[in-house]
Amino acid sequence: MKIAVLPGDGIGPEIIAQAVRVLEWLKRDGLPLRWQQAPAGGAGYDAAGDPLPPDTLRLAREADAILFGSVGGVQYDNLPRPKRPEQGLLRLRQELGLFANLRPALLYPELVGASTLKPEVVSGLDILILRELTGDIYFGQPRGIREQGGERQGFDTMLYSESEIRRIARVGFEAAMGRSRRLCSVDKANVLETSMLWREVVTEVAKEYPQVELSHMYVDNAAMQLVRNPKQFDVIVTGNIFGDILSDEASMLTGSIGMLPSASLDAAGKGLYEPIHGSAPDIAGKDLANPLATILSLAMMLRYTFRREEMARRIEDGVRRVLAQGYRTADIWEPGLKKVGTVQMGDAVVAALAG
Repeated sequence: MKIAVLPGDGIGPEIIAQAVRVLEWLKRDGLPLRWQQAPAGGAGYDAAGDPLPPDTLRLAREADAILFGSVGGVQYDNLPRPKRPEQGLLRLRQELGLFANLRPALLYPELVGASTLKPEVVSGLDILILRELTGDIYFGQPRGIREQGGERQGFDTMLYSESEIRRIARVGFEAAMGRSRRLCSVDKANVLETSMLWREVVTEVAKEYPQVELSHMYVDNAAMQLVRNPKQFDVIVTGNIFGDILSDEASMLTGSIGMLPSASLDAAGKGLYEPIHGSAPDIAGKDLANPLATILSLAMMLRYTFRREEMARRIEDGVRRVLAQGYRTADIWEPGLKKVGTVQMGDAVVAALAG
């Protein structure tokens, strides 16, 4: 099991270090793992003048899976767009064909009090948001800034092909088949031509899955419903930009963005696994970051790429035990509980696994 480990920037190296400790435990427990680290994002620019250096891309291609930290920092904000840290991650997704982004929003019972919503609204929350990752306005051409009518004008292109929609829809229906067999497709078909095609194609694919109940929802309504009645959803499938926004919104239902892992998969199940949060440069190097989303990303790696469901559940159960014991990083802490830093939370998870 070959893993490319790309810590990235900001808090990335800190949270990845705790996930690597879990990898070391898994290896001692008998899993045939090996991994190698490489720079990406701002670290890639610093090392090689490129947010995705050729050697890093080569390592990622050769690996069975990629464990990713985070990218970005204020020191890179004035770089030309192709050199910015975020472009390295976007290129990596595109180069490896990682089109299906799975973002679970699961509320642990111990964290009900950390959510900003009422307990009766969020208790028992378990949503899977499936975001198309390599198309849409983030990649559409043409794009740029031009002079028009004596002033600057910015423009981007929202673009989806039928085949792109069809393949992400199938992943959504397959995911729904393994859960409660309910799929909500989110679009903006009342305004956007792209979304009109999206809805038409998703409806066609639904005929292949008669066991799944399909519904459609406009993205503005979906954003409202996520905070009004989030438990009405089971699996949500949507495009790149809508999925980016809705999954971040859903993360706050669970108490903290620091709790949510993600998987970005290609057609064969190779994946890039990362927490959904950013590089948080304001707390980098202060032993404050929550490493649980990164550790839970390892569980997703074991489940979706390596097909080791038992080991995935062991990691998830270990995180649950740590939360039940009262350990909390600052983002999920409440009075009366044990406030710990990044390293101490890693200590607790490793101890729970060993126990």
